[in-house]
Amino acid sequence: MATPEGIRCRSDQHLRDKLLAAHDIRSAIESIERERGETETRRRLLAASIRLTRSLAPGVHRVVDSCCERLGFSLPLELFVYPSASFNAAAARPEHGRGFVLLASSLLEAFEHDELAFVIGHELGHHAFDHHEIPVGLLLSPKVGVSASRALQLFAWSRFAEISADRAGLYCCRELDAAGRALFKLASGLRRPLTDRVIDAMLDQMTDIEAAGDGRETDVERQDWLSTHPFSPLRIKAGKLFTESAIMRDGGLSLADLELRVEELLAVMEVGYLKASTDEAKAMRRLLLAAGMLIITASGGIDEREAEALDELLGDGTVTKKLDVAALQGDLGARIDAVVALTTPARRAQLVRDLCFVAQADGCTSEAERSVLENVAGRLGLGQDALHGILSCTYDLD
Repeated sequence: MATPEGIRCRSDQHLRDKLLAAHDIRSAIESIERERGETETRRRLLAASIRLTRSLAPGVHRVVDSCCERLGFSLPLELFVYPSASFNAAAARPEHGRGFVLLASSLLEAFEHDELAFVIGHELGHHAFDHHEIPVGLLLSPKVGVSASRALQLFAWSRFAEISADRAGLYCCRELDAAGRALFKLASGLRRPLTDRVIDAMLDQMTDIEAAGDGRETDVERQDWLSTHPFSPLRIKAGKLFTESAIMRDGGLSLADLELRVEELLAVMEVGYLKASTDEAKAMRRLLLAAGMLIITASGGIDEREAEALDELLGDGTVTKKLDVAALQGDLGARIDAVVALTTPARRAQLVRDLCFVAQADGCTSEAERSVLENVAGRLGLGQDALHGILSCTYDLD
């Protein structure tokens, strides 16, 4: 049986560590904690909602017990129901060694037990992964005033945290179908699916979302960057990948492959590195320039069509004959190290794909260009399976 940490999305952990290591975020959280002081979450819940005791809701408690056993979760819990026509659930910040799960009244009436297992498992996931450690809502408030680039990091982390929680929910309900029905109801507000093809329909919708843009900055809507939750169709696709992984079935997707594919999925909601002003984006562009120049000059001289492709990515006029290719070659290692230190594997894979775009601009890829691609991808820490998948998207491997 997998542990909660074994289920957790790698980018959730990576971005969490990165945020908590940042001085401005640590200072803001400490300030929030001082102002918050002794909270009275439980008292407010007792006053404004109904506590679901075992005698009042034995069926719900059986679902909770099953989820806790499945996840190895031992934090004492209290369940509360509150009046709402909207399907919703939440995990309130723990207090005095006790966790809280809130469920909307309409959700309890409309969700089957396996659907409820997904929802409750999801909320337990937030507790198990200590997601309350980073109070996103408070950090993003105007009163705190984090920088724009830091806000984008917080939004991105929150989306990956939701993927981790979804995995906990799937691990509890054990069936993608139940998770799909639950997500459909949450997203649509309908009490029952209109068809038994809910998952297929939502996966088709995700395909349309991906096809709506080519991943370049100009095709990404700003509201996507400022969302704390992934699109529901995206969550279904990420959930499907999880159910096909080695965590859920023998011989399934390797964990490295699972994480890479999930990170690629969520990239459709992030600002592209080609225009972003973050440190990681700047490091990626510096490496793209250096490695791109090595590619377009790999066969001697500058290949004009490949130079135009690199210019298309980095901005017209970036590629000139004045660039010192030897100096870029000498600095390549340092630029690779910077990208590895600042980015996730999916971001590195995106960069390699853009380098493939440059290499293929003239309709073919020479052995010298291929050598540059494989060298950069390998030093970026991409596994052989991931590397093969990236390169084979652009040209056939022997």
